[in-house]
Amino acid sequence: MKQSKIYKEFRSLSILVIIAFLLKATLVEAYIVPTGSMENTIMTGDFLIGSRFVYGMRTPDWVGIPYTDVGFDIPYIVFPKFREAEQGDIIIFKYPRDTHQKYVKRCIALPGDTLEIRSRRIYINDQEYIKPENGKFQSRMNSENWSNPMIFLGNKGNKDHFKPIRIPKKGDLITVNPTNAQLLLHLMVLDGHEVKIVNGSKEYFFTMTDPENLLRRKKNHSFLDDYYPIGDKINPWMQNLPSGELFIDDQSINNISSYTVKQDYFWAMGDNRDDSYDSRFWGFVPRKYLLGEALFVYMSLDFKSKFPRFDRIGTVLN
Repeated sequence: MKQSKIYKEFRSLSILVIIAFLLKATLVEAYIVPTGSMENTIMTGDFLIGSRFVYGMRTPDWVGIPYTDVGFDIPYIVFPKFREAEQGDIIIFKYPRDTHQKYVKRCIALPGDTLEIRSRRIYINDQEYIKPENGKFQSRMNSENWSNPMIFLGNKGNKDHFKPIRIPKKGDLITVNPTNAQLLLHLMVLDGHEVKIVNGSKEYFFTMTDPENLLRRKKNHSFLDDYYPIGDKINPWMQNLPSGELFIDDQSINNISSYTVKQDYFWAMGDNRDDSYDSRFWGFVPRKYLLGEALFVYMSLDFKSKFPRFDRIGTVLN
C-alpha cells in the first residue's frame, strides 16, 4: 500500500516535470540577464519571461544535460507564427557564435533593410532610428577615423561609426567576388552549407562556433586543439586562413558566380550602446535562431547584495 502511494506520487511529479519541460520548450522562454547590455530597459539580474508563440512555437531541437554541452541535436518542428519579428522588439535568440548561449537584445533592422551608424545615430534606410527611452551611452564617442578590427567584417568602422550594410533577406542574390568573401562565408555557414578549404589531402571546415567564447564559458583549453593551425576547424572571421581552394557542398567556389540567401536575417543591438556585444561585432541573427519576444520581468535580483529588487517585478518591457 505504501509502495503504491509512493509510486503514484512519483508518477504525478514526473507528469508535472514533463508538462513544465514542454511548456518551457514550446510556449514560454525564460532568461536570466547576466550583463548590463540592455540597461536601463533591462537590468543585470532581471529574470525575464518571453513568448515563443509570437515568432512560431517550436519543439526542442536539442536533448541533453541542462547547462552543459552534453547532448545531441534532434529534428524539430516550427509551428506557424503569429507575426514576424518587428523593429523595436526585444528578442531572445541563440547566439550565432555559440548556440548553447542565449542573448537578449533589441531588434534594430529587418531583412532587406540597410543600416548605417553616423556619430552614434542609427539610420535604417536613411531614416533615423530613435534611441529607446531608457537606452544610454556611458563613454566617449569613438573617432570616425578609427577602424576597429574586432567590428563585424573587419572593415565597417567602429561601434559609433558603422558603414552601410544590407541585412540579408531570403532570396537575395549576392555576387561572388573577393570583396564579399567574408560576408559570403558567414551566410553560407549560417545557412547550413558545408564550407571548407581544401589544400591537397588536408581539409579545413568552417564553423560559426567561436573558440574564444567556448574558452570563456568552459574554462577548458583542450578543445582549442580542434581549431587551426593544430586542428581542422576555422572561423569565417579568422585573419589568417589556411591556403587552398574553397568548396561549398563539395562544389568549387570557382564554379559559382552568385549565392542565393536561404533565410531571413535580423540586426540586434543592446540599449546600453557602449557596453553591448551585439551585431556590430558578430553580425546577423538568423531567423532560425529566434526563440521568442521578451515580455516582462517576473523576478529581479541584485547580484551584489543578493537581495530581490521588488520594484522591478512585473516590469513590462518595451
